[in-house]
Amino acid sequence: MTSINSAIAILLTLSLIYCGEDSDEPTRTTAGNAAPDFTLVDSRGTEHKLSDYKGKFVVLEWINFDCPYVRKHYESGNMQSLQKEFTQKGVVWLAINSSAEGKQGHFSRDEIQRRSEEHGANFTAYLLDEKGTVGRSYGAKATPHMYIINPEGTLIYSGAIDDKPTSNLKDIEGATNYVRQALNAAMNGKPVEKSRTRAYGCAVKYSDG
Repeated sequence: MTSINSAIAILLTLSLIYCGEDSDEPTRTTAGNAAPDFTLVDSRGTEHKLSDYKGKFVVLEWINFDCPYVRKHYESGNMQSLQKEFTQKGVVWLAINSSAEGKQGHFSRDEIQRRSEEHGANFTAYLLDEKGTVGRSYGAKATPHMYIINPEGTLIYSGAIDDKPTSNLKDIEGATNYVRQALNAAMNGKPVEKSRTRAYGCAVKYSDG
């Protein structure tokens, strides 16, 4: 019985830290396609429509503060530093939470504000996608799953934040940051060499319906 209980515990743990990966199948959110428009409300109650940001670079970051892979980038300050670096250059940075009510990563607005302030987050807004409509339209599978949209509204990058698919804070040092790489290239009028990579992190906790 003990071995059965241990096996169940291991499976439950793995379900929380499942490494979500893109398949190699092209989708409508493949680089070069128009990014699906959406309207979501942020944690302060303000409405955001993607098309309102046309003319600017936009980063979408799928987020779940309880995911160990997300904690890696926030507890180290890596994500906040990246957010600050590019929002100061005029990039719009939208964190999106698609965790359904009752599932890991779903918080009240007060809790979102508290955690965001504690982490010193520098995103433009934290958007609520409880029904998972936007997440599914983008094919977001992991937290963090990153997307970059150019000023014309075209998707130019989708995938992982970097090339170290672990939850170990020490692996940030020396990692190739795909998001920084793609933004720097595009903002300087150069082609994005890696426009699609495999996202890693916790599986997005979508609603069952």
